[in-house]
Amino acid sequence: MTSDTSAAVPRTRFITCVICEASCGLRVELDRDGQITDLRGHADDPLSRGHICPKAFALKDIHDDPDRLTRPLRKIDGEWVEVSWHEAIEHSARRLHEVQTAHGRSAVGVYLGNPNVHSLGALTHLLTFVRSLRTRVVFSATSVDQLPHQAMAWALYGHQFLIPVPDIDRTDLLVLFGHNPMASNGSIWTVPDFPQRRRDLAARGGRLVVVDPRRTETAKVADSHHFIRPGTDVYALLALLRSLLSKGSRAAAYIDGIDQVRALVEPFTADLAEQLSGMPAGAIEELAEALWAAPRAAVHGRMGVSTQRFGMVAQWAVQVINIVTGNLDRPGGTMFTSPVIDVVARGLIGPGHLGAWRSRVRGLPEFGGELPVSVLREEIETPGEGQIKAMVVVAGNPVLSTPAGHRLAESLPGLEFMVAVDFYLNETTRHAEVILPPTGPLERDHYDLLFHALAVRNTARFSPALYPRGPQQRHDWEIARDLTLALARQRGRRLPLLDQLRLRSTPRQAVDVLLRTSRRRTSVRQLLRTPGGIDAGPLVPRLPARLRTKNKRIDVAVDLAVAEVERIAAKVAGGTVWQPAPDELLLIGRRHQRDNNSWLHNSARLTRGRPRHQLLIHPDDARDRSIEDGALVTVTSEAGKVEIDVAFSADMMPGVVSLPHGYGHGGPGVRLGVATRLPGVSVNDLTDPDRVESLAANAVLNGVPVRVAPAGGTGATGGRPD
Repeated sequence: MTSDTSAAVPRTRFITCVICEASCGLRVELDRDGQITDLRGHADDPLSRGHICPKAFALKDIHDDPDRLTRPLRKIDGEWVEVSWHEAIEHSARRLHEVQTAHGRSAVGVYLGNPNVHSLGALTHLLTFVRSLRTRVVFSATSVDQLPHQAMAWALYGHQFLIPVPDIDRTDLLVLFGHNPMASNGSIWTVPDFPQRRRDLAARGGRLVVVDPRRTETAKVADSHHFIRPGTDVYALLALLRSLLSKGSRAAAYIDGIDQVRALVEPFTADLAEQLSGMPAGAIEELAEALWAAPRAAVHGRMGVSTQRFGMVAQWAVQVINIVTGNLDRPGGTMFTSPVIDVVARGLIGPGHLGAWRSRVRGLPEFGGELPVSVLREEIETPGEGQIKAMVVVAGNPVLSTPAGHRLAESLPGLEFMVAVDFYLNETTRHAEVILPPTGPLERDHYDLLFHALAVRNTARFSPALYPRGPQQRHDWEIARDLTLALARQRGRRLPLLDQLRLRSTPRQAVDVLLRTSRRRTSVRQLLRTPGGIDAGPLVPRLPARLRTKNKRIDVAVDLAVAEVERIAAKVAGGTVWQPAPDELLLIGRRHQRDNNSWLHNSARLTRGRPRHQLLIHPDDARDRSIEDGALVTVTSEAGKVEIDVAFSADMMPGVVSLPHGYGHGGPGVRLGVATRLPGVSVNDLTDPDRVESLAANAVLNGVPVRVAPAGGTGATGGRPD
């Protein structure tokens, strides 16, 4: 930064890290020219308590990145040209209007990437723009991640964001399925400083149990780790539930359907679970005994549970296990938050709905107004009424992040128009005609509207922008505002008054109104006086009043789950449960603490060090295929083929291999200096968009059947799993 900003910048500032869900509070020291001289965790922050991880340092790298765009780009005669904001906005609105006029409102598709939930401006203004498009083909990163989690919260508790989280600070037994918070800092669970919280758990005599097909970073600090075959968690969880129900039920008085569930899960014995999942029957029974005996216990399933064929039933089983052990809404169990700005109670997020409409080609259901992203490519390529002819992509890179992304990259050039809101020219945005770059995370105010609703403690913190935006820059909320207004002008219509007010207010003003009208009756000004924010205390019991079901009761025998468990039981009884071919391995993803999906790989300090792009394989599986450690191999699935070097790892369950998510940068026109030099391939060149979760149609990313051979080997995969 230049010295002209230094007069307005105090030497010590307190901000929020917006890289991941942990939302840690940071203390930043600036020199007289506004340059960051020190960045560390804020010790007085009541939620993060001084914790910091390597990702926080990427904030500075993003801000200083020479590859980051700050001016709009328009592709003219195949070349990128910097244009004015007025030209870029008006051209985009005109082209979107022309496409919708010619082909219908749902000829424009929208993809919303993960960074949107980490941006206050996107949350306060972007959805108004999306609604103004009046399209039914909206996609987001939700359906390659946590859709079953949200859908089951809707089905059981009446709202997609009524998601109970483990009360780790008071529990005696924490059980994690498919969850690696030592690397992720928590997910659908805002739990900063998990390493210290795990040590605190041990210090008070508590235990951590991890069930995962890889001995992850979290499994390595657990008291017990059990391997489980990818995609089979449902059998182990149903067997665990069966064992618990054989002991009785401690469900609260507002719970219905326990007896029906007891009969429903009767076929799922621990021996059957061992046969289908590889998790020993004895381990399942021992875990049931431990959960029943523990004074306070919490079970949580995360992305590894959601991104498989029966993800929604598996998430249902997790919830019912917590219910029948009496640990739902109990200190030390799983609890609902009481956020200062309550996005559920205030109606800021809709409760959700499933199957109100379906995708045009394959007929997959929407959830909460979004279609599963696995249908995006076919909706672009398949002719007919409703075919997607234009795309709006906001802070997302679906070419790397969604199933068969390489095929999506082949379909995007066939669009009539595409506009991207992003500050990088990446594997997806290179296909756009216009790129509108928003400000970076250090140039905008922030308040965590969503993650306070999933946090292990009730707090509220406002983070002011560290730097002012440049005169030629625009915030994401300003881009959303200007696109919405320009589109209305193209249509010759006036926006509803409420939308006009919403668009013309700044995110800070919107948050201030919400804070002033909250139960705490606080304000942005008051939060700024306390850099760590307000500590509203530990989680407290909220049920049944917190429920959004019509009768303020929970029916665990919810129709969706009952019908699907019955179908699974019939397949088991009929011997038609899918199994991989003898020469197939099951592919899973992988997270690293120094990665964040596909969007931090231009940080030199995060990408240095030991390579972490390799295919991890158990040494026995490698030897069976005449593969040497470090060798180049071919990995083949029904969706595609990649070549990658391998690394032997006894941390892998035999029969399972792992590739990290977010790699594979490059391609014509991509401008990502460090990232494009990274080794690795995109795991989503192997995942299959035809394989989706059975109820909500989340992408299946875990348990993908692959064949692995020395480079130059051959062989297509066997039949697709059901």
